[in-house]
This record gives sequence, structure tokens and C-alpha cells, in this order.
Amino acid sequence: MCRNIHTLHNFEPAATDDEVHAAALQYVRKISGATRPSKANAEAFDRAVAEIAHISRHLLEDLVSAAPPKNRDIEAEKAKARSAKRFAAA
Repeated sequence: MCRNIHTLHNFEPAATDDEVHAAALQYVRKISGATRPSKANAEAFDRAVAEIAHISRHLLEDLVSAAPPKNRDIEAEKAKARSAKRFAAA
């Protein structure tokens, strides 16, 4: 999966519409192979992003979890620590 698409489920506060849209945009870019669509494909590209964002929002609203919500700041620090360990000079 694209590394720029982050998990959006079970966070407090919930994912924003901008985060959902960004994930949908990355998904469409990945499967279309285009960062920017041609003028001929722009309408289909934009429509796909909007539809995927819409259904993704519904999915996030419908998912349930028994785990407590994650804290964004704590998860970001964990990711930084993993990255530092992974890319540390030997």
C-alpha cells in the first residue's frame, strides 16, 4: 500500500475530512499512475477522489473497535522513533 496513506480509524479526535480526502487522493494517484491527470482525465480523476473520500468517510463512521482510541501525538512519536531506528547510521 502507498506509504503516504495513513491509518485513519480509531483515533481521537476522529479523522478530518481533509485527512480522508488526502488519503483518497493518494489512492487515486497510486492506482492511476498519475500525480496530475491530463485535461482529458481530470474530471474522472476528481470524481474518483470525491467518491472514494465519500465512501471512506462512511467506512470510518461504521467501523467499531473494542480498543481504546489512539492518540495522534503519541502515535506520531512512535513513528518517528521507528524511523530513526530504521534509518540510523550503523
